[in-house]
Amino acid sequence: MSHAILVDLTECVGCGACRDACQQIHHFPQVEATSLDAQNFTTLRLYENPESGTETYIRQMCQHCKEPACASACLVGALEKTKDGAVTWDANKCIGCRYCMLACPFDIPKYEWGSNNPKVRKCTMCYQERHVREDYEVDDAGYVIDRKGKRVTVDGREITAEERDTILEMTTNYEGNRASACSVACPMEATIFGERSELVAEAQRRIRENPDSYVHKVYGLKEVGGTSVFYLSNVSFESLGFRTKLEETPLPEKTWRVLEKIPDIVVTAGVALGAVYWITNRREEVRRFEDEKKNRIKTKS
Repeated sequence: MSHAILVDLTECVGCGACRDACQQIHHFPQVEATSLDAQNFTTLRLYENPESGTETYIRQMCQHCKEPACASACLVGALEKTKDGAVTWDANKCIGCRYCMLACPFDIPKYEWGSNNPKVRKCTMCYQERHVREDYEVDDAGYVIDRKGKRVTVDGREITAEERDTILEMTTNYEGNRASACSVACPMEATIFGERSELVAEAQRRIRENPDSYVHKVYGLKEVGGTSVFYLSNVSFESLGFRTKLEETPLPEKTWRVLEKIPDIVVTAGVALGAVYWITNRREEVRRFEDEKKNRIKTKS
């Protein structure tokens, strides 16, 4: 089953519960972030309509593309599109090359600039957290182990029984189903987690039944081949700062066209830099030779 998230901006009241839940479950500092970074996977910002004076709260997060350009650009397979619908990130594989940042059409992956061992990080739709099971046992050291006896890791860290219980609480909705922490925390159901095809149908139903309340577009349905995060709004997406001039075809093919040229570019740049070094070094040698020659002439005279 492929999961997705529907964000209805007409229902959002800007309470920040989604952002706070995301920070808590990832052990990030609790701040009112308005722009994405390596410790803020979801943000809220306010748009004030200059004509009507109305306010719209805009939530930003990873779009989880159906055919993600970030994953196609990753040299080590640290980013992966799962059958679940989420685009996941593996801390143990990431080498911090930042190709995914260049490839992403939504400017989502962010670099850990302040880390001694920097990686590129992004929202994973709580993929690992949603797959932590209640029946997992605990070893003698207090860490959760799976059925094979291996310690369970989430976001690159081994989790304790207390962390397991917190994760289970934050990723289980009122119906008892596992969902992203942001959707569970939303009090207005402005963020809904569910099966992708059902959320597409729900978004289209809302527009159809309330045509005066929405822009007649489901953002994310067709952009770059479709995503697993959809938006509804009563204000044009362009006005809200969404990237609206994206192609409807997937980007990975184009990504590879660019990346396959990188080795040639590196070699060419290396040769050019080597030539510059040789010329500079040669000039220095010639200058020293001329100086020594002048000194010998002065000594003889």
